Amino acid sequence: MSKHILIVDDDALMRRSLALSMEQAGYRASNASNAEDAHLLAQRDPPDLVLLDIGLPGMDGLDALRLFKEKIGIPVIFLTARRRNLDEVVGLELGADDYITKPFDKDVLLAHIKAVLRRAEPAQRKIDVSAPIVVGDLTVDPGAHTVVIGGQPVDLRPREFELLHTLALHPGMVVTVNDLLASVWGAEYIGEPQVVYVHIRWLRKKLEIDPDNPLRIVTIHGVGYKLEPQSV
Repeated sequence: MSKHILIVDDDALMRRSLALSMEQAGYRASNASNAEDAHLLAQRDPPDLVLLDIGLPGMDGLDALRLFKEKIGIPVIFLTARRRNLDEVVGLELGADDYITKPFDKDVLLAHIKAVLRRAEPAQRKIDVSAPIVVGDLTVDPGAHTVVIGGQPVDLRPREFELLHTLALHPGMVVTVNDLLASVWGAEYIGEPQVVYVHIRWLRKKLEIDPDNPLRIVTIHGVGYKLEPQSV
């Protein structure tokens, strides 16, 4: 199975270029424009390695590094345009596995990635992404890629499953439309909420007793959606 590389950078052109380079090298690539979206994505589909820009909007790369290393246990390579030695020292002291400064040669970056992946221990990952998630009478099993309600299997398309899985990771909590877009479809879909609306409608037809009056996938108007547990 291809190694999964998560690219976190607020430069859309850089994300697309890096994703293409990763895929051409045989990796599976996903991306996020900020650390918050990247962390949400990593919870649902943990990468084998993160390419992380330091200068991010919102939570910066140094704070994001703590999340990836301490909460999930993923190797991180810093990508940055900063040239100050202090950044490198602080990043490495906080646990970054490597550091490369923009602009960089693609082959050099790929060599760094191979070296870090070779050193990384698979056991260092701190979350079990294959463990079933139970929300009331609903069970989402990412390992088996199955959904069961009240003992009855539900057939979902891949995107429907990923959307439900993302909601199930945060039961009873609101997940914004942009967070759902970033986690399930990628940063390039931010600003295109219609794709979420359509898939939520499809999910409700399969999961709700009355799709027009949903109790399981609840809309929080102007914000997003939350998955509410229903009685077993």
